[in-house]
Amino acid sequence: MRLALAQINSTVGDLEGNRDKILSMVEQAHGLGVDLLAFPELCLTGYPPEDLLLKPQFILDNLKVLAEIIPRCRGLTVILGFVDQDQDIYNAAAVIHDGQHQGTYRKMFLPNYGVFDEERYFRAGREISVFSLGEVKVGVNICEDVWYPEGPHHFQALAGASLIVNLNASPYHAGKREQREKMLATRALDNRVIVAYVNTVGGQDELVFDGQSFVVDPEGQVIARAGAFREELLVVDLHPEAVFRTRLHDPRHRKQPILPEAADAGVNLVVLGAEPRPGQKPRVEPRVAPPLSEEAEIYAALVVGTRDYVRKNGFTKVLLGLSGGIDSSLTAAIAADALGPENVIGVLMPSPYTSQESVEDALELARNLGLRTLTLSINELFSTYQSVLADPFRGREGDVTEENIQARIRGNLLMALSNKFGWLLLTTGNKSEMSVGYATLYGDMAGGFAVLKDVFKTKVYALARYRNSLGPVIPERVLTKAPSAELKPDQVDQDTLPPYPLLDAILEAYVEQDLPYEEILSRGFDPETVKRVIYLVDRSEYKRRQSPPGVKITPRALGKDRRMPITNRYRGF
Repeated sequence: MRLALAQINSTVGDLEGNRDKILSMVEQAHGLGVDLLAFPELCLTGYPPEDLLLKPQFILDNLKVLAEIIPRCRGLTVILGFVDQDQDIYNAAAVIHDGQHQGTYRKMFLPNYGVFDEERYFRAGREISVFSLGEVKVGVNICEDVWYPEGPHHFQALAGASLIVNLNASPYHAGKREQREKMLATRALDNRVIVAYVNTVGGQDELVFDGQSFVVDPEGQVIARAGAFREELLVVDLHPEAVFRTRLHDPRHRKQPILPEAADAGVNLVVLGAEPRPGQKPRVEPRVAPPLSEEAEIYAALVVGTRDYVRKNGFTKVLLGLSGGIDSSLTAAIAADALGPENVIGVLMPSPYTSQESVEDALELARNLGLRTLTLSINELFSTYQSVLADPFRGREGDVTEENIQARIRGNLLMALSNKFGWLLLTTGNKSEMSVGYATLYGDMAGGFAVLKDVFKTKVYALARYRNSLGPVIPERVLTKAPSAELKPDQVDQDTLPPYPLLDAILEAYVEQDLPYEEILSRGFDPETVKRVIYLVDRSEYKRRQSPPGVKITPRALGKDRRMPITNRYRGF
């Protein structure tokens, strides 16, 4: 059997555009002699469609477009994700054989944690089916279904399925590929079955999908893997009869009950048609794309997440403030790689406290990347603000207010350029700063997309060095000088915050792992420092609620993953 996994980049709500991508892959699969072609979860609607699912017309339109696709799938079997409707709505997979809709599988395990809200929208399916293509029996299920050891795949295997096809829209975070592959290797080995995992790719608001679709044999070995963060048709020749031979030597399934308690009935058998005809097929070399390093994977996620957010929302150009610091330098490099340097405008906005070195570093970065730059001094505007506010501020010493005024002047200038020219403004703050509120509302937080929102400061440096390994663009001085907001004389971030390696370690424990105060202390941190960091994180929730979306990189991103009340007096110490 020749199997193909269509790793495509769907756009939420673009039913016609998604249809065209699907049909293009169907045509390509025809030319390669593919017998069974699988697409990702909800590839027709894009994932996650969120409250579009509360619009009845959207559901009907999705069904209408599915009806247009079905007759154009002649000559092979196609499995694709869509929204099914029958008194309620379901996250479903259509099984199309030779231009006929022969069956539907409805997702049984609906995730409702982290970034997932599927119980808000869908009813869980209750029927398990196996689809027979000649002598080959295929089990179809969707994403979360396969994460449970005794999910539908288990009963499909007991009912004779030698191939399990699992449709996914699995969002990326660092380390997730290894987690998926280990889990599915266990499923394949325990059930002595081939598992094909097809995942979507591309960015959708805060989420980015890495693809990396793969096939695992009954021994738990990865025999095919698609590349990361790119569209691809992964084609592999399978030998399902080998599953039978394997099971003869591993008779555990003979001891298992075949009827799942979770299903209203047993496992339904749907006969699709005759087995695939051998015919003459072009040779296909098995492809196992090598995994990326951690920095390469995260960098690719940021590039794809940025590119798709900009382009899918109808923008062609972006701008950002260039300070000569590490965050704006890395953001500029990502934007240039995502969109092309000709579509990125860097804006220098020196103040009375901006060092000459920072200006030089910003201009060198722009030259290295090939960016257009604008220089707009804020000195006169800052003086005007100080003059206007002199009377109400009389008798009070300068403080963070004056620092924030400078940031807000810059935010106003950047938004003016964005409005006038239709450029999307990228903010440059990182996760360390956003966690503790080291950012200015309506100042450096102003913008449409926060590229580094889920990247800790220490990881920013690692990513910058990774980018320079591909070709030096970020000046070395940017990587070695002390980070500073340059909003007052001789200012460095460490005047206000703990050193970033220390801060990030505490944030990893408190934000990412939700560890209590006492357990964080057990790691050897100073009690007062931990209390201060926790206090800063908790009191800054109101700022984060007003920040732009950014690419999810960690398992616990600020926003959809971590949902804390703004009004909150609990401290835990």
